[in-house]
Amino acid sequence: MESGWRARVRRLPGLRTAKTTLAAVLSFVVADWIGTSDAPVLAPLTALLVIQVTMYDTVRESLQRVASVLAGVLVAVGVAAIAGLSWWSLGAVVAVSLVAGRLLRLGPQLLEMPISAMLVLAVGGDRDVADSRVYETLVGAGVGILVNLAIAPPLYLRPAGDAVRDLADRIAGFSRDLARGLRAEWSRAEADHWLTEARSLNPDVARADQVLVRAEAGARLNPRAASTRRQQPRLRSTLTGLERFQLSLREVCRALLDRTYFVPEEEQGNAYPADVRMALADFLETAADAVTAAIEQDAVPLADLERRRNRLSTLLMVDPHSDEAAWQQHGALMAAVDRLRVEVAAAARQPEETWRPTPLTDRQRQAVRRIVARRRRRGGR
Repeated sequence: MESGWRARVRRLPGLRTAKTTLAAVLSFVVADWIGTSDAPVLAPLTALLVIQVTMYDTVRESLQRVASVLAGVLVAVGVAAIAGLSWWSLGAVVAVSLVAGRLLRLGPQLLEMPISAMLVLAVGGDRDVADSRVYETLVGAGVGILVNLAIAPPLYLRPAGDAVRDLADRIAGFSRDLARGLRAEWSRAEADHWLTEARSLNPDVARADQVLVRAEAGARLNPRAASTRRQQPRLRSTLTGLERFQLSLREVCRALLDRTYFVPEEEQGNAYPADVRMALADFLETAADAVTAAIEQDAVPLADLERRRNRLSTLLMVDPHSDEAAWQQHGALMAAVDRLRVEVAAAARQPEETWRPTPLTDRQRQAVRRIVARRRRRGGR
């Protein structure tokens, strides 16, 4: 059965198909009206390729495709002015296009650059062919952006909030289950079981992060994204706190298991005495309550958590000279417990700033800066 957040991510069936079809038809109509060529099929082809789920992805794909086509045409025109179509000119065009495309970080549209260059080179750099290829690409990309903007650009803020809440419930539930396990009979097999269960939370963390990343992508260049910009810092900081909390839970379970290997086999059930396990169980239950309170934005019982932590620390005190192994293992357990407490506080913290996405062309600008920096370094030698 699918989880609740996954079911809620679904949108109106067929919406993307309808948008893509509309964009392709409109692109053909506009290109034909402008008269870019006798059969302007490149315009609808571009629209098909650039339409994505979110506005950000659509604009990014559009810019990358336009840049690829334009650069490929320029390369082909330049080579055609020197030589016609031959095996070596074709190889030169492909090589230059691929290198330039990688330097410019053109992503999935990388191959469009050598494809455009080869097609224009095949007709001897004909100006009309080159112009029509550029114009039709611009039409298809522009229509694709406008259609995606006009018809319900999706936001995934609610699914992201639900995913983070579901993760918090899962982690809090695990903490309570582990506390119940600590109150029952204990053994190496039990400790190993709980470590395996703690690791099983990893996919839940990854899924929550995927939904939040989708919400961030959906907010980029989206005119309805004001709510996402306000709420994203809170969701991201909470998710980060939950992720680190889960890692600390794994460390707690790891410490509980490790201790069973440093006592005689017949004493595994008492590797940590009952009073220590009860104190740790109390701490974990309070930590679970704190996680729930943090996600609901209620008062987080940090003072109670501190008191239970201090009680556990007192019970774990041991003279390092009398039992160095126990001193190290108790220290590892307390370090994990302290991280749990810190991450609960981090998950409950209210960020002050609003979220600002990275610029659309950030990767390309960084690539150009690296190229310029390399040339300057070479020039200074």
